[in-house]
Amino acid sequence: MECSIYAIPSGIELILIAVVTAVASYFLGCFNGAVIVSKYVLRDDVRGHGSGNAGLTNFYRTFGGGLTFVVILCDVLKAVIAVLLGSWLFGGFFLVGKYWAALFCLLGHMFPCMFHFKGGKGILSGGTIAIMIDWRVALVVWGGFLLLTILTRYVSLGSLWAGASFPFATWVLYPDPVIVVLGFLCGGLVVWQHRANIKRLLSGTENKFSLHHKKEDGS
Repeated sequence: MECSIYAIPSGIELILIAVVTAVASYFLGCFNGAVIVSKYVLRDDVRGHGSGNAGLTNFYRTFGGGLTFVVILCDVLKAVIAVLLGSWLFGGFFLVGKYWAALFCLLGHMFPCMFHFKGGKGILSGGTIAIMIDWRVALVVWGGFLLLTILTRYVSLGSLWAGASFPFATWVLYPDPVIVVLGFLCGGLVVWQHRANIKRLLSGTENKFSLHHKKEDGS
């Protein structure tokens, strides 16, 4: 069966492709750079500092330094590999494979089983996923993120834009029910992970981003 965007394999083939992609992408997502570098290199788990989040922003605010680039590299590479894997496994129907792999990579990043299901918020990996899926999606996601972050110095505000805009950009470019649902699940996960930031933004207690890191953030 074919449609304008993708064709779904039938029966056991579809199940096998979906399961392999989901499992591989999830465990790739579990490779959390902030946790690995802080816990096993610095011997000081980032989740015990600041917001308690295992993400790039909290890592930089807490530790700063060149190891921040190692965290960036880890979170970018795992997203690239997951999306490429999904695209390859789904063959000619690569677009649905990209979104499917993206969803499980984000789940692994946010809820890593080897780190007690306490991970990051998915911004860097999610932003990489947007680039891998479509440059037009990435333009919407990254353009709004950078603009809001620069103007307000609230990384969380830019992040919320990224999560919220991703599914709508998907909807406009790929108005297929399955892909749109996957897009909303990906974007919804990012927004959900920022629920505490939303409360702080509304109460005026959210921390603004600074190039100078501090050992304890207190957020």
